[in-house]
Amino acid sequence: MDKISVVIPCYNSEKTITTVVDEVISTITAHGGYDYEIILVNDCSPDNVFSVITHMAEENPKIKGLDLARNFGQHSAIMAGFNYVTGDIVVCLDDDGQTPANEMFKLIDALDQNDLVFAKYTDKKHSAFRNLGSKVNDKMAQWLIEKPKDLKIMSYFACKRYVVEEVKNYDNPYPYISGLLLRTTKRVGNVEIHHRDRLEGKSGYTIRKLLLLWVNGFTAFSVKPLRIATIAGVLVAFAGFLYGIYIIINKLVHPLTPLGYSSTMAVLLFIGGMIMIILGLIGEYIGRIYISINNAPQYVIRRSVNTEDENNAYK
Repeated sequence: MDKISVVIPCYNSEKTITTVVDEVISTITAHGGYDYEIILVNDCSPDNVFSVITHMAEENPKIKGLDLARNFGQHSAIMAGFNYVTGDIVVCLDDDGQTPANEMFKLIDALDQNDLVFAKYTDKKHSAFRNLGSKVNDKMAQWLIEKPKDLKIMSYFACKRYVVEEVKNYDNPYPYISGLLLRTTKRVGNVEIHHRDRLEGKSGYTIRKLLLLWVNGFTAFSVKPLRIATIAGVLVAFAGFLYGIYIIINKLVHPLTPLGYSSTMAVLLFIGGMIMIILGLIGEYIGRIYISINNAPQYVIRRSVNTEDENNAYK
C-alpha cells in the first residue's frame, strides 16, 4: 500500500487548519488503497494553532505536529516537515484553504509521468499585490534557476519520495524550495487546479517578506546577479571614459565653455550609486557565506507530537 505524506506549514491558521486537515483525510480515505500521514508545522504562529494541532494529533496518531521555536519562514517550515515524512508520495499545500485538498489526486495521478507536479491555477484568488509578486517570482525563477517558461510554480505540489530525500541534503539556512525541487529533476509537470478564496483572514506575505523571498531566490542558487554587477560596472566605467573624452574634445573645440558642475555631480552620483548597489550585492553573498559557516539553523523544533523524537531538535 502506497503511503501519502502531506506537509502543511501553519501560520495564523488556528481557525482554518482543522477544516483543511479534515478535507485531506476525507479525500485520501475516499480514494482508498492509500495509507497517509499529515505533518503540520507551526512556524511560531502568534495564535493558538499549535494547541489545535496538538488536539488533532491526540485524536489521530497519523497527524504529526512540529512547533518551531521562532518564525523561520514558509520554506524552512516545509524543510522541517520534509525531515519527518515517511510516505512514498509527498504533497505540500497551504493552511488557509485556498489550495483545494480535494483535488490532490490530480497531482498524484500525474506523477505516473512526472517526478514533480505543481498546481496551475485556472483563476487565482490572491490579491493584486500577491499576483504581482507571483509574476515577479516566476520571471526570477525562469531566469535564475532556468525554470521552463511554460511551467508554473506554486506552493501546492506533489512529488515522489526520492525528490524530497535529495532536497533534504541541503542543510544551509535560507532554503528556497522551488529551486531545490527544480535542481533535483527535469521531469516536472503542471496540472490545472481550482483556486479558492481564503477561508478566513489575509495573506501573511507583506512587501518585506516578498522582498526577502526574492533576495533569497536571487542569491541562493545563482551567481548571475554578480555577473550582472560586473557587466554593469564595466558599462558604467566605459560610459565614464567616453564622457571624459567628450569633455576634453569639447574643451579643445570650445575653449570658453565652462565646466558643468551639474553634469559632474550627476555622473558622480550615478557612478557612486552603481558602486553601492554592487557592493551591497557582494555583501549579501558574503553575509550568507558567513551565516552558513556559522551553522545557522534552517529551523529549530521546540516540541513535537506523534514523532519518534518528541523532544528538542534542530537542523
